[in-house]
Amino acid sequence: MELILIAGLVLLGLGVAIVVRAAIQPRTTETVHQIGAYGFSGARQTLVEDRRSLRRGVDDLAGRAGDFIGRRLGPLREQTLRQRLISAGMYTTTPRKLVGYQLLLAIAMPIVWIWIGGLLGGEPWVLIVGAAVLAVIGWMGPLAYVDRTRRFRFEEIDRELPNLIDVLVVTVEAGVGFTGSMRVAAQRMRGPLAQELRLTLQEQNMGLSTQEALTNMVGRADTPGMRMFVRAIVQGETLGVSIGQIMRNLAIEMRKRRKAYAEERAQKAPVKMLFPLIFLIFPAMFIVLLLPAVLQFGDALQGRS
Repeated sequence: MELILIAGLVLLGLGVAIVVRAAIQPRTTETVHQIGAYGFSGARQTLVEDRRSLRRGVDDLAGRAGDFIGRRLGPLREQTLRQRLISAGMYTTTPRKLVGYQLLLAIAMPIVWIWIGGLLGGEPWVLIVGAAVLAVIGWMGPLAYVDRTRRFRFEEIDRELPNLIDVLVVTVEAGVGFTGSMRVAAQRMRGPLAQELRLTLQEQNMGLSTQEALTNMVGRADTPGMRMFVRAIVQGETLGVSIGQIMRNLAIEMRKRRKAYAEERAQKAPVKMLFPLIFLIFPAMFIVLLLPAVLQFGDALQGRS
């Protein structure tokens, strides 16, 4: 019975994770919505016409729950959540809606667990412990998903930076201005880095200087590569150094960093393989190789006795 409860707990967690991912993730990855909430203008967003009624209902319920809790959140807490959402590229999710999802999951998951456990006749202590664990998972799950999305997004931005710099070098040396080069790169590239470039260009169109727009881009995507890129551009414009030469040197340096990062991950791979080898692969190999010999040895001992 306890095994059935554990299996039900695992399946419930997987189902909730899928629902949260489908509900929280932005509708598009190339455009920006909720301009007024985040203070900048983006490209036009193609609205998804066939939105499911279930998703709308869940979003509305999460928004109401988030508004209820949001009144008790301080501005600092809400600003921190907004920054995490912007860094993850979730422009269509407000901080209060995220908190609403946390509250809904923290309530719904224990209720479903207790209901399933009651139908299966589980022990009371198992139901109580499982409900407490699921409440914590439901509250922390959306934040963990946001942080995971932000981490993958930052990795993709750092991976695409050398390609961006190559485009900037070619266009700048061809006689195009730096802003025009960024516009060309934003049109030709895809992914989160191109999205950040378009946001930076929109901020410049609103009246911000190049340095201010680039500084805001670092605030949205604070990665080592992005900091190096913006620092090099700002110093080049301040000192009057050739942008093309700076970009060329920076591209070489970033590719060296990416190669070193790949080598570091390759060196960590054997350590990460120890767990599946020891606890999953080796036991199966021992069973396949040694079990027939053990059975034959047992039969021989029984035959002698």
